[in-house]
Amino acid sequence: MQTDRMKNEVLQWGKAIVFAIAVAFIVRIFFFTPIAVDGASMEPTLQDEDRMIVTKMGEPKRFDVIVFHATEEEDYVKRVIGLPGDRIEYKDDTLYINGTPYDEPYLDEAKQELTAGLLTNSFTLRETPVQSDVVPEGHLFVMGDNRRLSKDSRHIGAIPIEKVVGTTKIVIYPFQEMKIINNK
Repeated sequence: MQTDRMKNEVLQWGKAIVFAIAVAFIVRIFFFTPIAVDGASMEPTLQDEDRMIVTKMGEPKRFDVIVFHATEEEDYVKRVIGLPGDRIEYKDDTLYINGTPYDEPYLDEAKQELTAGLLTNSFTLRETPVQSDVVPEGHLFVMGDNRRLSKDSRHIGAIPIEKVVGTTKIVIYPFQEMKIINNK
């Protein structure tokens, strides 16, 4: 009798553990996943080796920080600047979307630290690998916050939306740097 009871308890614990692993697997695959920032392209907003949670739900919006598959081996973390159909231009360190100037407060700290020149050199979409007047349908134009050091859509072109892993706005490590990222 005691042995049957023990077997039943072990079986119940086994089921609970398998269920917990399955739920964790499903959540990671379909909803959330951790990622580590690699490099300085998002400084000062994000630092090299910051650990973040990526949300895999919903469409990216303008100024969201996203993670996307840049190559088969490498994911990039960048900020969405242009959505499909947008005209993107930088003039005198000011972002223009569809002819309207936009403030980028997440760049204020980097601009204050400049000793010479512009943080973001002037360009139009035609002068990038996009080679179009607008961001193509099904694509995003992304840039790193560290404009002088970022390899982004100015160099690699518009990003197909299907390559986007998800959006991220929560830094979870290092613990003393834990924060929610401001998208505006």
